[in-house]
Amino acid sequence: MKIVASLLVAVSLAGCASLRAVDSNVSSFSRWPAGRAPASYVFERLPSQQAQPQQAQSLEDVARRAIEGAGFVAAGEGTTADVSFQIGARATELDRSPFADPFWYGVGPLSRPFVYGRYGRPYWNPGWRYGYGYGPGYEPPYFEREVGVLIRDKASGELLYEARASNEGGSMGASSLLSAMFSAALADFPRGGAVNPHRVRIAPAD
Repeated sequence: MKIVASLLVAVSLAGCASLRAVDSNVSSFSRWPAGRAPASYVFERLPSQQAQPQQAQSLEDVARRAIEGAGFVAAGEGTTADVSFQIGARATELDRSPFADPFWYGVGPLSRPFVYGRYGRPYWNPGWRYGYGYGPGYEPPYFEREVGVLIRDKASGELLYEARASNEGGSMGASSLLSAMFSAALADFPRGGAVNPHRVRIAPAD
C-alpha cells in the first residue's frame, strides 16, 4: 500500500464534493472528568505540523466546526486556554479496491468483459454495463482515510480524550468529508465509546 503523508490530505481540501452522509468507524476513549464542561481551547501542533504551517492551518480550519460543535470555544489572544487539541489526518492508498475482486465474474452473464487493473488483477469493467464500450481497463485509486483527535488539559498536561474516525473511498478526502469525520470522532464526547470501534453517520456541512 502507498501511504500519503498525514497533512498532505490538506492540499486537496479545495475539491469539495456534494455528500449526503458520511459513515465512519469510530474508536473513542475518555478520561474527561465528570461534571467538567467544555471551555476554551487552542490547537497544539507537532513539530512536523509546525514545519508545514499552511497545511496545518487548513486542517485546523476543517476541524474547527466539529470542535466548537462539541461545546468548545477558541481561546482569545493573550488568554490561557483550558485544553489543547492535537489533530491529524491521513489517507492511505490501498492496493486493492472493491472493483478489483476477481470473483465478480460470477455475478451475471459470463459474457461480461474482463480487464486488468493496475496490479494485474482481473475485474469487471463497469463501462460495459453502461454502454461506454470495451476500452482499456483502469482500476481507480482507493483510499483508507483517517482523522485523529487528542484533547489535553493545558494546566496538567493530562490526556483527557482520544478519538479516531476512519472510512474508505475513491478520494483522499474533500473538506466536507474530513469535517464530517472530525464530527464523527467527537460524537461520543465527553463519555467515549461504549463499544469500539462503532459506526457513526454524520451529515456533512454545506
